[in-house]
Amino acid sequence: MRGLRTGAGSFALILALAASPVHAGPAAPLNYFLHAAGPAAAPTQRLGWVLSAIAILVTLIIAGLLVGAIVRRRPAPPTRPFNAEAGGMHWIYIGTGVSSIVLLAILVYVLITLESVASPAAHPQLTLTVTAYDWWWKVDYADDPDPLRNFSTANEIHIPVGQPVKILLKSADVVHAFWVPQLAGKTQTIPGQTNEQWIQADQPGIFRGQCSQFCGAQHAHMAFEVVAQSPADFAAWRAAQGRTAGGSAGDAAVAAGRHLFAERCAGCHTIRGSDAAGLQAPDLTHLLSRRTLAAGALTNTPEHLLDWIEHAQRIKPEALMPDIPLTTGDAAALSAYLATLH
Repeated sequence: MRGLRTGAGSFALILALAASPVHAGPAAPLNYFLHAAGPAAAPTQRLGWVLSAIAILVTLIIAGLLVGAIVRRRPAPPTRPFNAEAGGMHWIYIGTGVSSIVLLAILVYVLITLESVASPAAHPQLTLTVTAYDWWWKVDYADDPDPLRNFSTANEIHIPVGQPVKILLKSADVVHAFWVPQLAGKTQTIPGQTNEQWIQADQPGIFRGQCSQFCGAQHAHMAFEVVAQSPADFAAWRAAQGRTAGGSAGDAAVAAGRHLFAERCAGCHTIRGSDAAGLQAPDLTHLLSRRTLAAGALTNTPEHLLDWIEHAQRIKPEALMPDIPLTTGDAAALSAYLATLH
């Protein structure tokens, strides 16, 4: 079932984009107003320009009339009540008529725009399932006949350039909204319902996405990235992501870190190729291949990774990730193990 789609932003989204310390692609929070990178975004961008121009024009007209009314010397008050014969009604008729015509034209243009972005020009060769959680995004690549090429990742969507990608949208908890403004309009994710979206990038790049439906305490830190790659680079990335985790079995620090992970983290996280098979949190099989942590809250560096593990509730209060206290030895062992998750 297709969800509601629109190119207009909300105040909460603007705060979310501005608050995040990580900006993929152009850094300006409202940069999508000037730049569209795909055929699903360009029509809504033009619609945004038209609506903005009309809003500015109406504002200027009203401001001009207000200034004129303030500076104009008023005549003596009428001795009889105002009525149709007293004059001035023709301005009301003109204003109502012009407003009705403009609003009807806008409605027609909006409907034409929605129809133009409803479906891609070509049949999508890639279908992804994106599930929204409080407060992160699970991305399932599960459309390939070869099971070795199917996997789950988190908060980072890779797509081939120049090809439409179909996205099935679900929610695991509350209503969220999937929005990559430079690639497409927004679509809600609703519990118990599967909505559809399609995106396409005309050039390689990294495009910022964000939940644009207020969903709780960490709504502002529920971002994701769409990484558009050449078809060859995308194929190589997908092949690498399908592999299980590596790591040197003979390294004592790695072995200790693997054991610590199994004790404290495996109940929620999955690492393919190990005994960790948790389903409530992001798959970490190729953790170090991602640019960000905690749905865009941190850049993916060894220091930030340890900080996130030990102080998740300080960084993202009310997230389901608990603080995990680590001794110096535990931190070194866990870091050694996580460093193998390329």
